[in-house]
Amino acid sequence: MTDVHSKEVRSYNMSKIKGKDTNPELLVRKFLHKHGFRYRLHVKDLPGKPDIVLPKYKTVIFVHGCFWHGHENCKYYVVPKTRTEWWLNKINRNKSKDCLTEERLLHMGWSVINVWECQLKKALIRETLIHLNRILTNSRYITSTRDT
Repeated sequence: MTDVHSKEVRSYNMSKIKGKDTNPELLVRKFLHKHGFRYRLHVKDLPGKPDIVLPKYKTVIFVHGCFWHGHENCKYYVVPKTRTEWWLNKINRNKSKDCLTEERLLHMGWSVINVWECQLKKALIRETLIHLNRILTNSRYITSTRDT
């Protein structure tokens, strides 16, 4: 099967995909700030350069794109029909790195929260952010929330 776009168009489209400051990430940051949580962004000294770091709570938040991080059983994680093996390898490497990063952070005493892009869609955003607030408010009880 061939790509529906030319190589140039596909390259341009892929170049526009951001790795940080994505809309889902901005939604979480805005919510946290509004609710009095102060944080740092993309701390290079921590494994995986977490999207959001809340030092006071010794907690990090990763806002994962469902496609790029292979969110199982999610309608936004669809394996491409072209270059399938290449994409599966890439996504599986991302998933492996995510697990290793989380293990390293937990070993360092950090709590890890993963928020998925699909959880920030209109139907679930309110519930997701309330849950996130509840987790942080009771942060002494968490170590890892793989499927927040």
